[in-house]
Amino acid sequence: MNQALRLTDLPAHLRAGIYRYDSTDRDFLAARVEEFRDQVARRISGELTEDQFKPIRLMNGLYLQLHAYMLRIAIPYGVLSAVQLRQLAVLARRFDRGYGHFTTRQNLQLNWIKLEDAADALAALAEADLHAIQTSGNCIRNVTTDEYAGVARDEIVDPRVYAEILRQWSTLHPEFTYLPRKFKIAITGSTEDRAAVQVHDIGLTIRRDEAGEIGFRVHVGGGLGRAPVIGSVISEFVPEADLIAYLEAILRVYNAQGGRENIHKARIKFLVRDLGIDGFRALVDEEFAAMQRERYRLDPAHVAAIAARFAPPALETLADTAITDPDPAFAIWQAQNTRPNRTPGYVSVTLSLKPVGGIRGGMTADQMDAVAELADTYSLSELRVTHIQNLVLPHVRAIDLPVLWRALTALGLATPNIGLLSDIIACPGLDYCSLANARSIPVAQALSARFADLARQHDIGPLTLNISGCINACAHHHVGHIGILGVDRNGEEYYQVTLGGSATDDAALGAIVGPSFPADGIVDAVETIVQTYLTLRQDGESFLAAYRRLGLAPFRETLYAAA
Repeated sequence: MNQALRLTDLPAHLRAGIYRYDSTDRDFLAARVEEFRDQVARRISGELTEDQFKPIRLMNGLYLQLHAYMLRIAIPYGVLSAVQLRQLAVLARRFDRGYGHFTTRQNLQLNWIKLEDAADALAALAEADLHAIQTSGNCIRNVTTDEYAGVARDEIVDPRVYAEILRQWSTLHPEFTYLPRKFKIAITGSTEDRAAVQVHDIGLTIRRDEAGEIGFRVHVGGGLGRAPVIGSVISEFVPEADLIAYLEAILRVYNAQGGRENIHKARIKFLVRDLGIDGFRALVDEEFAAMQRERYRLDPAHVAAIAARFAPPALETLADTAITDPDPAFAIWQAQNTRPNRTPGYVSVTLSLKPVGGIRGGMTADQMDAVAELADTYSLSELRVTHIQNLVLPHVRAIDLPVLWRALTALGLATPNIGLLSDIIACPGLDYCSLANARSIPVAQALSARFADLARQHDIGPLTLNISGCINACAHHHVGHIGILGVDRNGEEYYQVTLGGSATDDAALGAIVGPSFPADGIVDAVETIVQTYLTLRQDGESFLAAYRRLGLAPFRETLYAAA
């Protein structure tokens, strides 16, 4: 392996805030790669059939899609080092077509992997302390969290500490390797939910009780897909020491009683629905009470040791001062794509992976290399992947913003549209995915071109638009303010529209407006929705606020007036 890539070779001040593998982690990954190399060879030789090989490759993040294999790379809780981003660029060039796609699970997908290269790709990942374990299959998937974890001013506790603890607990857990269905956990440690915790199988919100002790509000049974559900609160406060035991109890009940006979009704949300939250809670409480809880109790010393690996970096003392630039475009970008860091004089900068006409969440290998260099120079070699399919530099000195902005502009990564209409979430859709009914990428590109005028976007204000190519809802269309779902109507691509969704504290599922629109009509339909909002809004209210006041009726009326 290329030892030059090891994160432990970085200076200590560049390693703060990033979990560092030890020899045990690396030995495990090396053994896992060689095991998979043998399994791939047996598949290529015909010793293993595709049916036999499928669960093996899924456990290693390898999907078979329309045109090639896709490798889904785990980026635990969205945290990346510059070293790791450079290695992802290496993989994109060597094993793909010089391109990668960041996802709503804070992961990266490479869409053109050859089976004979898969083990070499995993070996290259391991060189940078990366892997693809549990990015697919019926297991506990990559735990996601707030992209501003550790730097947000509204943060109660850094959620990455507990996300890492959950990663260690769940990785190859013998009971939970073959769950009834895939299982997703999200955690937030701030007063504002930026991790969409209410639409996950388990959603965790870190809290403090009156004595200042840390605990967790636990949502269970959330999820999107064919039957979207907002999760229910199963516990208002699980003490820190009992976190693993309580989650283990939830997973045990689900593993034992979750339906396996129908893949479409095997998620935990269906079990919670059938039992009711009170009935499900009773089973979890019974399991929890019967457990040998001391075996699972979180040792404060262990928590402290993990927390030390995420210790805030030693930053120079600066003052919060206004930063200006002669170019008026800078002020627009600064207002839209930066937010104050908890350390005075520092900001977090969001890199928009949503250029006009571009593929949402897409990044070239050259851009990855360039951004890694910028991270080294301006953000202590650290980056974050957001579940909105953008990147964040979390530790930028405000005084460096003008020069950073110019560098990002040259790379095509400074579109000032974060949180605006063209900051679209989109899955790969029918261009890549074998499950999709319709294309997502061309629709997102057309919409970003239609609404390219930034002055117009700023006038429209905060508006989330999510596009999924099928009912699996990888782009979370159910919780977009405007959601678009690709459907198949007699072999033709159509698009269903929902309105009023939200993935934040006021989580809500969008309501279907009416009949779906053909591919050549969906952009005009969104135009009509936006114009209806602009006509009817009051006192500068946001799209979501206006929708909640007005309801579906006026939008439905204008959308289908011509019909």
